[in-house]
Amino acid sequence: MRQAGELIVRRIVLRAPNWLGDTVLALPAMAALRTHFASASLTVAAPPSVAALFREDTGVRPDAVLMLPASPREVVMALREGDFDLGILFPNSFRSAWSLRQAGIPQRWGIARSARGGLLTRRSVRGAAGAHHADYYRNLVRGLGVPCEDGLPALSASTGSLAAAATLLSRAGVPPDAPLVGVAPGAAYGQAKQWPPERMAAVMAHLVREHGVTCVVVGAAHDRPSVRAIESWLRSHAPETESRVLDFVGRTDLGSLVGVASRCRVFVSNDSGAMHVAAALGRPVIAMFGPTDERATRSLGRGAVLTADVFCRPCHLRDCPIDHRCMKRIDVETVVAAVSRHLELPAPEGVS
Repeated sequence: MRQAGELIVRRIVLRAPNWLGDTVLALPAMAALRTHFASASLTVAAPPSVAALFREDTGVRPDAVLMLPASPREVVMALREGDFDLGILFPNSFRSAWSLRQAGIPQRWGIARSARGGLLTRRSVRGAAGAHHADYYRNLVRGLGVPCEDGLPALSASTGSLAAAATLLSRAGVPPDAPLVGVAPGAAYGQAKQWPPERMAAVMAHLVREHGVTCVVVGAAHDRPSVRAIESWLRSHAPETESRVLDFVGRTDLGSLVGVASRCRVFVSNDSGAMHVAAALGRPVIAMFGPTDERATRSLGRGAVLTADVFCRPCHLRDCPIDHRCMKRIDVETVVAAVSRHLELPAPEGVS
């Protein structure tokens, strides 16, 4: 049992980031806390959209996962019921710190931003440093006096997630040994982050014809317009490939997404949470970056980050006020070549 000041730490809650990609990037830092407080009971508190990630195989190994309610009042009640000695904050918001305070958690650690310094009992002195967002989280815990190595985010699909993916693929008529390419054509932040859907469609048509793969399109319900555009392009330009492009958008929960991505040979994506999930699973990721800064949020691991050399990026705008040149100047041939290089390598163990 470790101590925080004069308080013996028996029960810890880690307040996870709010976004899937950020949560994946925080895994090494959260795993370091698990190691440091090995004898304490550790709970991860997270929004429903990311909580299921901690039911997969990660180095965090929480004793419990607390799915946070939508109501701030109910969040406080849920945290209070946990009887935690220490809460460590990965989000920078005032509200997240205020919730720990209102829940009566005596030790509250995090970064003193968003005017919340007075709510914290220990402030990280290094959390703001680091070019990549994964480094930001590593430095957060280092600044709290917790050692943290520079390893990549790592994730393995649970048995349940693999079974869910197998069922989903089987119902779609995909043989167990079919080579898969995952495709995430959407992006939660805004349309400016999306490579044109018709170009995604052209890449998939080429991969089906030339490499004999099945392309699995994944995403949330709000990505449906992108999928409709992809399907329209395929019907008009490559109808013979339609049967090998599967629409799983809105049909996968987080667990089955992890399971499906773990079956893929390569993953093609915009800057998105699914991109980080695939990378943490060890899959090569071909990622197109436009308005966002690849130095801060690129996928970590194998693959390639593709950008266009234009004066206005990264602008971090949700919608492009001009001609979306940062994305439109990434051509189909470049993406196809990047994916093909990885498809021509031997498949990883356990992947067709």
